[in-house]
Amino acid sequence: MNRVRDYRQQKKLSQQVLAKEIGVARQTINLIENDKYNPSLDLCIRLAQALETDLNTLFWEVGEDE
Repeated sequence: MNRVRDYRQQKKLSQQVLAKEIGVARQTINLIENDKYNPSLDLCIRLAQALETDLNTLFWEVGEDE
């Protein structure tokens, strides 16, 4: 599970606005938020930058393997 939806909502962005900001379709954001699409590293980086966070925080579970 990723935290894209949480961070997007905290920033009060719609899926459409976030998608436009990073250059993808709104449906792509929806699929990522619902864990039905595995984004490329480039897309992950653009998402993290747009949401003002880092890849670890956005995509990896903290404490799962510790």
